[in-house]
Amino acid sequence: MTTRRIRNIAVFCGSNTGEGDAYTTAAAALGRALATRGIGLVYGGTMKGLMGVLADSVLASGGHAHGVITRRLADKGHLHQGLSRHEIVDAMGARKARMLDLADACIALPGGIGTVEEFMEAWTLNQLGDIDKPVALYDVAGFYQPFLAFIDSMVERRFLPAAHRAGLVVADDPMALIDGLIAQPAITVPKWMS
Repeated sequence: MTTRRIRNIAVFCGSNTGEGDAYTTAAAALGRALATRGIGLVYGGTMKGLMGVLADSVLASGGHAHGVITRRLADKGHLHQGLSRHEIVDAMGARKARMLDLADACIALPGGIGTVEEFMEAWTLNQLGDIDKPVALYDVAGFYQPFLAFIDSMVERRFLPAAHRAGLVVADDPMALIDGLIAQPAITVPKWMS
């Protein structure tokens, strides 16, 4: 059985909070889980939306929150001032690369197009063998079910190997997500299908 050592997890999530309390409650629960497990948070460095809720929860629970934010967003006053550590980088590409460099695994909370784009890049780099950092979807209130149906359609239509779909950790509980990432084997099946 695979057992990974995970010291830091990059979390991609919304700079908005979404409708209702489910998403903020889930972000806070993930923050507590990371701190309880002694796993550092790496994230986009802002105090906005679910990102801020997550960082606040990590910090309030005694954990470590490392933010990586772009100069443009920092100059707009979006930097979370209470972080354990922060870095300011020039652009989004540098931000994503630095977050992946710091992290041993990735989780996507609910969010918008930026969240999906960050998650997809991490998953793609795993698929290509450029990194070996497992990825997970925090499926709060079934948020990712339509997305997973789309991914399943890729498998059915032979654009994605089934083993790569199986390489996604999906759960609606933060401890189960972390356990799944720790146990997730590397993707070894080639991307190209005959």
